[in-house]
Amino acid sequence: MCNDEREQDEMADDRAAKILAAIGGPDNIIEIEPCITRLRCELEDGSKVDEAALKAAGAHGVLRAGSVVQVIVGPEADTIASDIEDLL
Repeated sequence: MCNDEREQDEMADDRAAKILAAIGGPDNIIEIEPCITRLRCELEDGSKVDEAALKAAGAHGVLRAGSVVQVIVGPEADTIASDIEDLL
């Protein structure tokens, strides 16, 4: 793996870690799955979501419906969801 690929992997892992922290950390997640351009997150406590931190991590928006939060991240939703699963 060349340096550019390694740096991209580290940036993706860092983004996943920031998103995970912004949705309340590993203990707050019941389920997370990608849905086209969004991360669909079923959470223990939706009030722990930090929308400003999500946007700082690159999220385009956040939709809430009770304990379900959708984080709009764009076409890399599958990769980010997989990276978050690896961190759990």
